[in-house]
Amino acid sequence: MGEAITKPVAVVTGGAGFIGSHLVDVLVERGFAVRVVDDLSGGHRSNLAHHPSDAVTVIEKDIRTLEPGDAAFAGARYVFHLAGIGDIVPSIEKPTQYMDVNVQGTVRVLECARAAGVDKLVYAASSSCYGLAATPTREDHPIQPMYPYALSKYQGEQAVMHWHKVYGLPVNAICIFNAYGPRVRTTGVYGAVFGVFLRQKLAGKPFTVVGDGTQTRDFIYVRDVAEAFVAAALTPISGERFNVGAGAPQSINRLVEILGGEVVYVPKRPGEPDITHADIAKITTQLGWKPTVPFEQGVANMLADIERWRDAPLWEPASIAKATQTWFRYMGEA
Repeated sequence: MGEAITKPVAVVTGGAGFIGSHLVDVLVERGFAVRVVDDLSGGHRSNLAHHPSDAVTVIEKDIRTLEPGDAAFAGARYVFHLAGIGDIVPSIEKPTQYMDVNVQGTVRVLECARAAGVDKLVYAASSSCYGLAATPTREDHPIQPMYPYALSKYQGEQAVMHWHKVYGLPVNAICIFNAYGPRVRTTGVYGAVFGVFLRQKLAGKPFTVVGDGTQTRDFIYVRDVAEAFVAAALTPISGERFNVGAGAPQSINRLVEILGGEVVYVPKRPGEPDITHADIAKITTQLGWKPTVPFEQGVANMLADIERWRDAPLWEPASIAKATQTWFRYMGEA
């Protein structure tokens, strides 16, 4: 596909997206020829434009259409499966689509990886599968998906581990907590706090803080997440889930303090945890991975790239209330 024959090949599904594009960066730096399989519904070619064409090939394709023997997987040593639908609130409105893409799409990728005889498939799992979890949260914590997005990501992970058990496919799962960093999604749906806040800062509008802002999130910088995926691929260990977070939760109020600006408060959403906190002992011990980017530095990096959010949706209390009506309707009963 145009890449140098001497380079090992890695396939990254969803590689034009937020985390996927940073993973592509790391793989190219490591000497891989990378094939990106992405339907570009949530990612952008511009996220990969800085790479030469002989290093990165973009294959525009919906993962649900993949079949064993697809040329994108031919000769690949590693498959990193990050493609999927990642917005939480809309999953309550479109559960069928989420299950179709995040579960059935994953099965399609698994079959392609199995047919290609890859050395390892690494799956992007979600910490949302833990639900309202005890903290710090270990990998063996009981599973309690609170909304269809979380359920779909967990069932995708179950399929990955099933293919390992039944077919002997070498796999690992990276369970991502609250990833942030440059290129974080700016989609038209209400979602990730950084995308919301950075657009508000550009517009000189107050930050819409959910609840009282004392809730904390285990924010992990995207470059550190990408390095965790590579570590999970290169290890001889297989069939494991590894939590990836900073292990140092930060409050939303602290984020606002760093960003600087006025605040307006919007109602807390039922079913959301007051704290997310990854126990990262397993990955630090078994894979030698550890977070390297302090929260303040990561936020500073995003502020340096703030113009990227100029065309993102501008959210205000009224539009947030409308966008989350379904959430309150169903999650209030959960």
